[in-house]
Amino acid sequence: MSAATATTTADTDARIPLRGHLRHTGALIRRNLLWIRQDPESMFDALLMPIVFTLLFVYVFGGSIGQALGGGQDGYVQYVIPGMIAMMSMTLSQGVGTGFSQDFNSGVMDRFRSLPIGRGSVLFAKISVELARMLFATAVLMIVALLVGFDINHWGGLFAAVGLSVVFASSIMWVFLTLGVILKNAQSVQAMGFLVLFPLQFGSSIFAPTQSMPGWLQAFTDYNPLSTLADAARGLMVGGPVAHDLWVTLAWSVAITAVMAPVAIHKFRTKS
Repeated sequence: MSAATATTTADTDARIPLRGHLRHTGALIRRNLLWIRQDPESMFDALLMPIVFTLLFVYVFGGSIGQALGGGQDGYVQYVIPGMIAMMSMTLSQGVGTGFSQDFNSGVMDRFRSLPIGRGSVLFAKISVELARMLFATAVLMIVALLVGFDINHWGGLFAAVGLSVVFASSIMWVFLTLGVILKNAQSVQAMGFLVLFPLQFGSSIFAPTQSMPGWLQAFTDYNPLSTLADAARGLMVGGPVAHDLWVTLAWSVAITAVMAPVAIHKFRTKS
């Protein structure tokens, strides 16, 4: 896209009022939901991932890690389920980048950018639909959690934990949207996403306590937002300290959004 075209795009965005942006975003959300309806296989990851991961970690690792926690498998269920909510927020966020890349390669984005609509509306619609997928996966996770014996001590805390994971996921999606714009195909986005997701998820307190980890790894987990999100969710759902992890997670979310949202929007407007 030339500099003149990019300037025209920015001018078009500036002329669209807030109500217009909201209307465009709503229309694009409906378009994305209709696409999912026509391609229900795109929901398989949101449906199967929470089932497979919950059963795998509870019944394969639950006994040994649960003994270390002092509560056996039942104790591990109480530990890992809040962490799984944090994992869902990160793992499913990757889908927004791969879907965005596919839309570029299929020519859909060229059509969108030729229309007099706010460019930010395209991105916000993508994020909204992916957040809906994440909430669906979280609902499936909680159903499976109840079946394996999870005891929700604070229902209000459950909704607060889910809300916190939505805030964090929405910030991470800006990172994957940027990757979806700058990388050439969905496979590249998936590969890069794996390199980001794997150390963040397993170098955290999602699946196991961090006290037995080496000192250098504990230093990493202390600053890992997935650790603070998982620990905040545990405190909210089953009881325990909340304030520090809550504020750190919110700080990470604000910082990531403040840095990456402008980058994603700029890259989308100027992509040739």
